[in-house]
Amino acid sequence: MIGGIGMPELIIILVIILIIFGAGKLPEIGSGIGKGIKNFKKATKEVETEEKDPEKLENDSKS
Repeated sequence: MIGGIGMPELIIILVIILIIFGAGKLPEIGSGIGKGIKNFKKATKEVETEEKDPEKLENDSKS
């Protein structure tokens, strides 16, 4: 159970999404979500790197 949402609710949500977007658009939507998650993870890693070693990033940008 995810945050009070059970399996029947998830199935209903998926059916509604399928009706709204159609089967042809689902792979495109999934790909977009995957790219968004990947970019988010990359951005959070960059922020962590800046916090750990800000001098290194300053030296890299001057080069």
